[in-house]
Amino acid sequence: MARTSSPIPLRLWIIALLALAPFPAAAALYAFGPSGAAASALMLLFTYSASVQAFLGGVRWGLESAREHPRGERLALSVLAPVIAWMLVFTSGLMPTAWALGGLIATFLLQWLFDEHAPDVASKYPSLGTVVALGACVSLAVALERALRM
Repeated sequence: MARTSSPIPLRLWIIALLALAPFPAAAALYAFGPSGAAASALMLLFTYSASVQAFLGGVRWGLESAREHPRGERLALSVLAPVIAWMLVFTSGLMPTAWALGGLIATFLLQWLFDEHAPDVASKYPSLGTVVALGACVSLAVALERALRM
């Protein structure tokens, strides 16, 4: 079945954009805020990234498991980025911050690619996913730039 074309309701855009707000807020606080707030802002950025990854993976899992015959490879791929993101959070103290941030950017890009090539979903799902990935990746890139300057 091909993607159906449907407009994205305004309330869905509003909720998606509000849900993105912690990304630029944490990135800005980490990159430009007082030095005493940097560690907390970075941890917020890490944990919120992994939480959003888990949410997006859950959406994918739900879309796929609702099918009459769920495809095992799509179910497995729906948990890949969230698992990697949480592993990066839990091991972030064992590697350079820039690596962890780069890894989180990679997980959002992987999820975005997965969404862009997802069959049988409403056209609004990949569009919203693009906005989420862009907002998260730009915010993480701001933090990455600061981490590389340290």
